[in-house]
Amino acid sequence: MITISKVSKWYGKIQVLKNCSAEVAKGEVVVVCGPSGSGKSTLIKCVNALEPFQEGTITVEGISVGDPKTNLPKLRARIGMVFQHFELFPHLSVIRNLTLSQIKVLGRDPKAAAEKATKLLERVGLGAHAQKYPGQLSGGQQQRVAIARALAMDPIAMLFDEPTSALDPEMINEVLDVMVTLAKEGMTMIVVTHEMEFARKVANRVVFMDKGEIVEDAPTADFFGKPRSERAQQFLSKILQH
Repeated sequence: MITISKVSKWYGKIQVLKNCSAEVAKGEVVVVCGPSGSGKSTLIKCVNALEPFQEGTITVEGISVGDPKTNLPKLRARIGMVFQHFELFPHLSVIRNLTLSQIKVLGRDPKAAAEKATKLLERVGLGAHAQKYPGQLSGGQQQRVAIARALAMDPIAMLFDEPTSALDPEMINEVLDVMVTLAKEGMTMIVVTHEMEFARKVANRVVFMDKGEIVEDAPTADFFGKPRSERAQQFLSKILQH
């Protein structure tokens, strides 16, 4: 469904992605991990063209992301994105956060959009909070609203950029539980995360990055059981001790 082929990216003279290639099949959950500054978030933002890249190609269901002729708003509507900091509209109620893009981008009837939004809020355990504003919710609740908002667009795949890193520890599981359910339902997902237990439990494959390169791309059991690269071994020994 998603093919990343020999992608390189620079910020000025600094190269932040180096010849990255990976594939994600329909229904697959791929976790991208690695130390801070390794290019993980930049790579997934390239997938839906939130970040431009200078070399290589990325295709989503055969549509080239880097092609100037590609309708990017339409493409982005098909790839849900959940950010570290929720990115909800603070001045809109929770339900309006979920209906706005459905109406504006998909041209959905407001009544149908509201019905869809209500169902999704129930699904993430927030049916009672539809009329509240984001500021009235906890971080974990806001992140679940953000996931529901992405799902409201009927995406073919979901990208998660460190979705739990801004949350208090006790709120992390309520967000991960929603993501686990999505994975079990067969949603195609790329997840940038430090939550190694989530990766171990849910991911089909783990992509390990360091210094802008994909160092390792392995089935989950292989990655945790016997990482091939010394760099991945060091990373895991530090992160799994705690």
